[in-house]
Amino acid sequence: MSSCSVLPVATAPKTPIKVNGAVISRAMISREVQNHPAASPAAAWKAAALALVIREALSQEVARLGVEAEPMTDEEGRRETADEARMRALVEQEISVPEPTREECRRYYERNAPRFRTPDLHEASHILFAARAGDAEGYECARRKAIAAIAQLQASPGRFAELARIHSACASATRGGSLGQIGRGQTTPAFEKALADMEPGTISSAPVETPYGLHVIRLDRAIAGRRLPFELVEEQIAVYLSDRVHQRAQAQYVALLVGRARIEGIELPSPDELNLH
Repeated sequence: MSSCSVLPVATAPKTPIKVNGAVISRAMISREVQNHPAASPAAAWKAAALALVIREALSQEVARLGVEAEPMTDEEGRRETADEARMRALVEQEISVPEPTREECRRYYERNAPRFRTPDLHEASHILFAARAGDAEGYECARRKAIAAIAQLQASPGRFAELARIHSACASATRGGSLGQIGRGQTTPAFEKALADMEPGTISSAPVETPYGLHVIRLDRAIAGRRLPFELVEEQIAVYLSDRVHQRAQAQYVALLVGRARIEGIELPSPDELNLH
């Protein structure tokens, strides 16, 4: 047994944990604890113990109701155990949740408008004067070159592609510095902010610093994101709302089941903190 799955004996509670008389042994918790990373050994131990309490309560209810089910395989090829399949079937059998209506989906769409927009895009070109972090001399040299390039471009903006092919340390140099369309998160924060602050057709008035060095940027075009039509995202919203309601119903059912059981040796969290994992 690996050391990561065993906690010091002092972490374990002295009173045995029981669910309707069935003992959750220290050895069981020690094996389970590696599945519950936490800030402290005590927190990991409690999380593992709680997971086993829930599992035992579900298992006892499965046996009481005689639930049977075929194990399922998920999209990643992982197959349920027989016990997991029966517990899943129990919860599906015992909870009933309504599907969200079209009106509910539309209300969610209206209240969360920013989530349903295409991203803003920028068409940009740049000239990279590479410099390594910590190389003060190299960095200063790159800065001087970038400032000189900006001065040249202020006098002759049409030379941008030429200077990019001559000076840029980026592979885009062969395309005259063109980066094509750039979406959120595709560049560094500093580069992204510089684009957001620029007007289309302009060249950065000062070098833009990133971990790769200093950039001279030209913003060729800004394409504002647009709101997606409700009809295009209605199904996506319905799935999300249905999953959210289903998860809440699962948690409520587990809380009810555990609340009916005779639990000894562990302090239970609030119903909202109980779940199937």
